[in-house]
Amino acid sequence: MEPGVWDVEGGEPSRSAAISLSCHSEAAAEESLPCRCERTRERSLAAARDDKIPGSVVNPARLTSNTHNPNNSRPPSLVPRPQPFIPSSPDSILARDCHALLVERYGDDPAARERLDHELALVRKHGLAGFFLVYRDIMRLAREVAVEVRGNGPRANNALPPGRGRGSSVSSIICYLIGLSHIDPLRHNLYIGRFLNEEMASVPDIDLDFPREIRERLIARIYEVYGNDRAALVCAFPTYHIRSAIRDIGKVLGLPATDLDRLAKLSERASADHLAEEMERLPEFQSRRDAPLWRELIDLSTQIAGLPRHVTQHSGGMVISSQPLVELVPVQPAAMEGRYVCQWDKDSCDDARFIKIDFLALGMLSLVEECLELIVETGKGQVDLSRIDFEDSEVYDMICRGDTIGVFQIESRAQIQSLLRTQPRNLEDLIVQVSIVRPGPIIGGAVNPYIRARQQLRREGRVTATYDHPLLEPVLRETYGGILYQEQVLEVAVALAGFSAGQADSLRRAMSRKRSLAAMDRLWDQFRDGAAGKGVDETIALRVFEKLLGFAAYGFPKSHAAAFAVLAYQSCWLRFYYPAEFTCALFNNQPMGFYPPHAFANDAKRHGVSILLPDVNRSAGPCAVEGQAVRIGLGHVDGLSEEIARAVVAERQRGGPYQSLIDLARRSRLRREAVEHLIIVGACDSFGLRRRELLWQLGLFLPDRRVGPVKQPAAWQLALDLPTGQDMVALAGMTDWERMIADYDILGLSPHHHPLALLRPALPQPLVRAADLERGRDGGLVRLAGLVVCRQRPATAKGLMFMLLEDETGLANVIVHQPVYEEHRAVVRGYPFLIVTGRLQLRDGTVNIIAQDVVAIDRPHASGPQVTEPIAALLSQAGRLGELSGDISDEQLTELRLAAPASHDFH
Repeated sequence: MEPGVWDVEGGEPSRSAAISLSCHSEAAAEESLPCRCERTRERSLAAARDDKIPGSVVNPARLTSNTHNPNNSRPPSLVPRPQPFIPSSPDSILARDCHALLVERYGDDPAARERLDHELALVRKHGLAGFFLVYRDIMRLAREVAVEVRGNGPRANNALPPGRGRGSSVSSIICYLIGLSHIDPLRHNLYIGRFLNEEMASVPDIDLDFPREIRERLIARIYEVYGNDRAALVCAFPTYHIRSAIRDIGKVLGLPATDLDRLAKLSERASADHLAEEMERLPEFQSRRDAPLWRELIDLSTQIAGLPRHVTQHSGGMVISSQPLVELVPVQPAAMEGRYVCQWDKDSCDDARFIKIDFLALGMLSLVEECLELIVETGKGQVDLSRIDFEDSEVYDMICRGDTIGVFQIESRAQIQSLLRTQPRNLEDLIVQVSIVRPGPIIGGAVNPYIRARQQLRREGRVTATYDHPLLEPVLRETYGGILYQEQVLEVAVALAGFSAGQADSLRRAMSRKRSLAAMDRLWDQFRDGAAGKGVDETIALRVFEKLLGFAAYGFPKSHAAAFAVLAYQSCWLRFYYPAEFTCALFNNQPMGFYPPHAFANDAKRHGVSILLPDVNRSAGPCAVEGQAVRIGLGHVDGLSEEIARAVVAERQRGGPYQSLIDLARRSRLRREAVEHLIIVGACDSFGLRRRELLWQLGLFLPDRRVGPVKQPAAWQLALDLPTGQDMVALAGMTDWERMIADYDILGLSPHHHPLALLRPALPQPLVRAADLERGRDGGLVRLAGLVVCRQRPATAKGLMFMLLEDETGLANVIVHQPVYEEHRAVVRGYPFLIVTGRLQLRDGTVNIIAQDVVAIDRPHASGPQVTEPIAALLSQAGRLGELSGDISDEQLTELRLAAPASHDFH
């Protein structure tokens, strides 16, 4: 081995223990660790020795200098030829096609022609015509794939494009004309400098959203057309955070899995090097910090914090090249046969000027496609979403009420609160709404000024906006002085510091990639000097620069927000006019969005859409619409895969309705567990027996074989002449409580019973219902019980925890401040059913409970507290508020906790 070239695994002896982590991924035997540690020790010593010998590391240096630097620009030959290849200049082809399409879209519009000529000039300068033509070809492939996926059924004529653009590319008129975007950049005044500019350092990004089915088929088609040696998915390198470090290292150390899981769930810091602090804050783990294995867990977590955990596939990125990729970048097989992954992440591929395409699967597009199909199937006609009224006052009334559960982008708790305060009334307002609840605008201090401006506009018909400097008014006028869009970062740098568009984009990129403090200092020097040249005081320049830094945390381009706002409105329109079809499509496209399925079901019921239990003789595989109701599909029953559900339905269509449980078992060949689940949730109620009677009958003839399919039907007792009618043994029906538990356990939702409705008689009183909160007194003390739907503790919230609780009447927002959170952390984070006591906050149409005490709904109490004194006395009973009285048993409460659907937690 030559000097300086070693496969050093630990780096130095002090970190050798970290090698043991490879046991988790490589299944290395424990006895192999000593020799590996010794090998690392020897290499570390050799490295120290060679550091003292001049020239000992010259070979690696020479090797590095001769290796291609991925940050250098790639030659134009990397761009694949358009399909089919036309022996003409790519620039002339692109210009010809765009000018022809310009006349179709804009007629003789001078502004549109000027914008197109400007973009084409930039494309020529940077040699990007072939790049755009490849994208044009890919969208043509997508149209072919969409025809195949949609078939000849109701989806065939839905007029939806196969995919939609997102991100900064939506600002391009070229993308709009050749079908890569559905948003008119002139109508929405979209800034092109974020996507194309004179000093571009990398190939621009064009991100495309597709329905899931079309995306999967399209990726396969890309490999067919360009060759699997010239196309590969982009990789990503997930790094060790506190939760993954706890689970991975703890497993290697042999610590109890239940303890590790609980510690991981209760830990909130992102970085693994804060584990000691997290354990100190958790009473049940404080005493373990000094135990040898737990101490080692802390030390190793600190060592691996931020290091790559594994290589994974990027959510949608794909590179295409004119040369075999193995000559340009390391490549490995993907999990799916016939696909490959390059071992560079998206930023490295971007720096290397690869053609990188993001094929993103957007669940809402799949939902919209299915919803339009259901509208046709239910006899309500064909809907063209490009021609609906985008100024429908009734739809905006729904949006302004915050009635947006299940729609795209504006359904979260924070978004609903913002909707209530800003009252959007058109598409431009929705574009802001899509952008505003993001870390960038929040950290940059743009949210509250915008909300105040909107409220002033409604109140007085005018806005008195404040700008840090008069030079900023032209670029920040539409957002009332705040920076809400990525493009505004560029425009502010141009207007205030005299940056070119290319310099401004370099500033944005450096900020978004979190470059070093030294790099930020250099950027500040440039910004300060440029601002000084325009007569801007350094104090003002620094204030604006800090806002730009804050915005760089994460924010949307306006072009991206415009694309999403259109889809947000379309989803709202469908939800308002076709609630049953929308709800059905929503169920069939889970997981998606902010809420778990049971919250969607309860919201649908509040809007007049009934949820019907699955039925072996009526349900399809997916959920289906029946009038103004949604029938749960057999594929949504735990234990029945989509394939099995389709087989059950196909047999019913072939041989007619199932006449009895025995008939179902004979013909479907389902496993016993699957049949049990169908019985328990009522899918076999049409056979005329109670559910317990059906379970008893099932036990007579179907063996309990839960592992693998039954290979020998002859082993079943299905051929016996068993009674199938009402002369079976009579057993009691299931109680409402039992049905609810079964529904949540097997379906994840209960169509007819909410847990709080059944728990309420046993809960301490008085309790307010969620639907009654808006009629309360601002500042009044209230107490509410509910099922936790979601939890959020974002880094931008200064320690606040936001919870959404649901009872049988609706949803309630709860805000938990830091002191209350620290006092009740285990309860707030770990229990599904809570009782919250706090002050009611009614502000700008929003309703919140500011928590002062949080308790879990606890075990039954023989004489549980029946509170009749003034509500101010409630806080003195904090230790007993969660105790139950009445007829709810310990066993029932345990069943409920186990069956309760998990909340959706965000950080």
